[in-house]
Amino acid sequence: MVIDDEEAAITVLSHFIRQVPYLEYKGGYTSPVEGLHATQEQDVDLLFLDVQMPEISGLDLIKNVKNDCRIILTTAYSQYAIDGFDLDVTDYLLKPIPFPRFLKAVEKAKNQLIPPETILADSKTTTDDFILIKGDAKGKFFKVDYKDIDFIEGMKNYVAIICGSKKIISLLNIKDIEEKLPPQQFMRVHKSFIVSISKISSIEGNQIRLKNLPAANIIIGDTYKNAFLEKMKSGMIN
Repeated sequence: MVIDDEEAAITVLSHFIRQVPYLEYKGGYTSPVEGLHATQEQDVDLLFLDVQMPEISGLDLIKNVKNDCRIILTTAYSQYAIDGFDLDVTDYLLKPIPFPRFLKAVEKAKNQLIPPETILADSKTTTDDFILIKGDAKGKFFKVDYKDIDFIEGMKNYVAIICGSKKIISLLNIKDIEEKLPPQQFMRVHKSFIVSISKISSIEGNQIRLKNLPAANIIIGDTYKNAFLEKMKSGMIN
């Protein structure tokens, strides 16, 4: 649902919403009071809420929205960002809103409403042994088996999934893919690296050597070192 006192803003957001398969547009309201009433009467999971409105500000309206409804603030003024996050909003979009930034926000909301672990549960509770990765063309996906992954390298807004001599590039950040992988099989060891535990052959100082790719330069970052070594020592990672 969208609440914004500008009809044009509602038009843009409703168009964006209809482009996303897992979103259903429930309506848009230029009156914040009417919109608030609608969120209470309908089953609304996600609300796009303007901040500056004549009857009541979006920041005041948040306090009356149901707790299980996630909120993404939309405004032309960046100064409200801190106030919004203090109120535990999911995200904060500055107008004019680019569609890629909109997608990033709704993915974040989806993960809050349906945590990744309920979609890709760990190996003890699911038979899934692969992940689908978006390709370089619309509608193109790569099926990547967990057993084939040696390591994953983050490169700003992209990741490279290394499977032996094969490299798959996808428009993701490394945190996105980290949340989808089973923690029993993979571990983040650096801000730029995730490794497959079963592919580790040795640890030499701050470097990890891989069985299939001994020349790969996998560094253990200081932030991740203690957790990695503790898990290794405890036997939780073989």
